[in-house]
Amino acid sequence: MLPRVADCLSFLYLDMVRVVQDDTGGCAQIQIDDHRTDLVYLPTAALSCLLLGPGVSITTPALTTLARHGTSVVCVGAGGVRAYAGILPDSLTTHWLEQQVATWADPARRLEVAVRMYRMRFKDADLPDSVTLDQLRGMEGQRMKAFYKILAQQHGIGRFRRNYRPDQWDTQDPVNLALSAANTCLYGIVHAALLALGLSPALGYVHAGTQHAFVYDIADLYKAEITLPLAFALHNSDHPEQEARRRFREDLRLLRLLPRIVQNVQALLTPPHTTTADDDTGEEHSERRDVRMVHLWDPKAGVLPAGVNYAKGEG
Repeated sequence: MLPRVADCLSFLYLDMVRVVQDDTGGCAQIQIDDHRTDLVYLPTAALSCLLLGPGVSITTPALTTLARHGTSVVCVGAGGVRAYAGILPDSLTTHWLEQQVATWADPARRLEVAVRMYRMRFKDADLPDSVTLDQLRGMEGQRMKAFYKILAQQHGIGRFRRNYRPDQWDTQDPVNLALSAANTCLYGIVHAALLALGLSPALGYVHAGTQHAFVYDIADLYKAEITLPLAFALHNSDHPEQEARRRFREDLRLLRLLPRIVQNVQALLTPPHTTTADDDTGEEHSERRDVRMVHLWDPKAGVLPAGVNYAKGEG
């Protein structure tokens, strides 16, 4: 059994170091000057995910050690604000991916997850029992318009309208430029968290048709709290994009966003009030990262043991 995600150090970000393996364990070599190199040993057994920022090099033995301890490795941008690629260990449980696929493939359960996302964003929401996805989109749009208006009034600017036009990038106002830059940073953080859990970023519940659909779903949970206030605060900036990225990175330590994303995603994908039948402690399966032996799937019998010859009769 691997440690629970909540019990791990979860995520460690490295930048401008060389990660190697020595006789003691994995360590980061930090070049201080031409005559001095400091070593910082990595707690690989307690890490869920290692984020490798720009300027990081890593050796194959070090990657092997991380894989043996079940640590996901994600290549990210400066400050961990973009995710480019991920290496998932063979021991990473498929529990969350199976939960995602099961809820995504069933229209009724997919709508349930979308509703839980809406309630997570707007805790005072009063939704009808038979709400549709079309109604959710409409209500979400009205709330965001109202939030834009409040922020515009707070900062003394005129009527704001969200406009994402890559073909007219240079003509956009500072708030839209800052918001696009900050959202891109947020997408990177969410992407890294989803990869660390072994989830598919492409299977979204509200968004669809892109490899980042689920990334956009989860990122929407935090925009009103994080990226929107940041963007409106830069309405007079001469360099809104650069300022948005810099402030996002600076505030990331205070936000503790990565562990929060993991907890929220687990809550969204776990049916309410469910526990494992074989867990006599009553602990919710959503908090576990059990890696059992490989098993077989059967549409009628459910899970069957692997390593068994199921041939009928002799011969």
